[in-house]
Amino acid sequence: MILPQRIKLLSRLGEYIKEGSQEWLTIKERASRENPWFTPNFINLASENIAELFLSEALLNEWLTKYEIGVKGNKAARVGIVMAGNIPLVGFHDFLCVFVSGHISVIKPSSKDVVLIKHLIEKLSEWGKNVSSYFSFAENLKGCDAYIATGSNNSSRYFEYYFSKYPHIIRKNRTSVAVLDGTETKDELELLADDIQLYFGLGCRNVTKLYVPQGYDFLKLLDALHKYDHLLDFHKYKHNFDYQLALLIMGNKLYMNNGSVILTENPTLFAPVSQVNYEYYTEKAEILNQLKNIDDVQCIVGHTQVPFGQAQQPGLSDYADGVDTMKFLTEL
Repeated sequence: MILPQRIKLLSRLGEYIKEGSQEWLTIKERASRENPWFTPNFINLASENIAELFLSEALLNEWLTKYEIGVKGNKAARVGIVMAGNIPLVGFHDFLCVFVSGHISVIKPSSKDVVLIKHLIEKLSEWGKNVSSYFSFAENLKGCDAYIATGSNNSSRYFEYYFSKYPHIIRKNRTSVAVLDGTETKDELELLADDIQLYFGLGCRNVTKLYVPQGYDFLKLLDALHKYDHLLDFHKYKHNFDYQLALLIMGNKLYMNNGSVILTENPTLFAPVSQVNYEYYTEKAEILNQLKNIDDVQCIVGHTQVPFGQAQQPGLSDYADGVDTMKFLTEL
C-alpha cells in the first residue's frame, strides 16, 4: 500500500468512530464491562479525540510533511509495540505511527485495553485487503527489528534488559503538573478540573501536582472540582478517596477536600487516585525552568504553557515522553 491509501483508511476509521454504528456501540459497551475504569463517557471521550485529532486526512497530511516516508530502498521493519492500558486506546498513537511509516506492527496490547484497540485495528483490515499484512497481535514479541514499549518504572527495567540490543523507545512513568498564579478565572479552573479528573486521573497527561504562589486561595479550585463529584458513584474511585483520606487523618497531615477530591501539601509529583499534591513557589519563572528539566513531567498546564483543559487533547505531534516516534521509525 502507498501512503495516501493508508491515510484514506485511517480517515475512514475516524468517520466510523464518529458515526457511532451499533457495532461500535456494542464494542464500547463490552470494553466498559471488561474494565470498569473505562466508563462509557471516558471511552467516548478518548475515541472521539482520536477521531478528531488523529484521524483527520488534512491533519495527517500536514503532520507527515515533516518526515520522509517510503524513501526508495527502505525495508519494512517489524516493530514490537507493548501498549499501556491506563486509559482507553492510549496505545493507538504508536500503532498509527508504525502504520503510516510503512512498517509492520507486532502488538502486545494491555490486558486492560484489548477490546477497543483490537476492534479498531481489525476494522482497517476489513476495508483494505492488504492491511492485515501490516499488523499482528502477539503475547510474545520475539523476532522484531525494533521495539516501542510503554509501562511503569519497574517494567521499563525489564524492557531495557530484553530490548537493549535493538532500536527502541522505552517509556516510564510520567505525570503532568499545573503552575498557577492566582489570576485564573472560574472557567479556567473548571477546565483545570478536566485536566485533573478526566479518566479518574490515571493518564500521564493528568495533572497530579499543583505549584501555587504563597497565600494562594484554594477555595475557588475546590469549588470547580465539584464538577467531578459524580466520580464518587464509581466504587473503585470512592474506595481510593476514603483510603487516602484515612491515611492523611491518621498521619495527622494537613489536607483540604471538597468531598470528592483531596488536596495536600506534598513535594511528590505523583499522587494516588482522588488526591492532588501541591507545593508553594516564590518565583514562577524559576519553577517553570526547573520543571522543564524533570523527566517525569509529561506536560505543564498553565498560562503560557499547555492551555487549561487541553492536557488530555494531544495532537499528532505531541509524542509521549517528548520522543519523536515518527523520526525513530523513519530512521530504522
